[in-house]
Amino acid sequence: MMLQTELQNEAPSKLSIQGVSKSFASRERDKPVHALDTVSLDVVEGEFVCLLGPSGCGKSTLLNIIAGLEAADSGQVLCDGAAVIEPGRERMMMFQESALFPWLDVLDNVLFSLRLKPGLKRKERREVAESYLKLVGLEKFHHAFVHELSGGMKQRVALARALAPNPRVLLMDEPFAALDALTREQLYGDLQRIWQERKKTIVFVTHNVREAVCLGDRVMLFSPHPGRIQEQFKIELPRPRDLNSVDLARQAMTIMAALKRYPRGETVPPMEVAR
Repeated sequence: MMLQTELQNEAPSKLSIQGVSKSFASRERDKPVHALDTVSLDVVEGEFVCLLGPSGCGKSTLLNIIAGLEAADSGQVLCDGAAVIEPGRERMMMFQESALFPWLDVLDNVLFSLRLKPGLKRKERREVAESYLKLVGLEKFHHAFVHELSGGMKQRVALARALAPNPRVLLMDEPFAALDALTREQLYGDLQRIWQERKKTIVFVTHNVREAVCLGDRVMLFSPHPGRIQEQFKIELPRPRDLNSVDLARQAMTIMAALKRYPRGETVPPMEVAR
């Protein structure tokens, strides 16, 4: 496999989530916890979709099902028409914690995600890893260890590691939640730039309304207990977006008002959402 081919953008993937439901057993309750209820959603190629809602509304559970890390009780997830039944290289996950290996330096952490990538020689793997570290602005930190990095730098390494295998879908579970406001704002700009350059299909979980408006093409609003998509908002603001812009704040206020219409414990019918 030629290195240039590996660094080219893969055609972004299309996701179809069809009537997904999921429950969990609970030691504290006689009845199981109903995390997701008949969630349906289509994500088109190269789209950036944010799943927004309060804690405990099933956003991360849905992301795990899309990743193939958990199985739905009913319904299915299709990736380019094929049922998702297990994890795959075409769908990479980025978690709230960086989950880096502390005994490896920055370069080796990124190289780890390429160990099972077929067709790449050792030298090509290194060049791919170096290319993605440059993409996230860490080309000068190849040999730094995890304990030497700031929180924002750790998440940049995690992003480079997720992008290095050249997935078609990037799944992001509140990756910036633990960072300070200034670092988050800088990473919003970095992620928008990388998304526009690499053309990945991204599903991003958050409970931060402004974050969702800043990043997403669409924002899917979840209500809790059980998790259901209640409304969708198309975000048509120009990119790159400024978190502090008046237009973004106005859109965020509209979504926040909608979010308050679905208090915890209130039973509301689900909304079936297509693109």
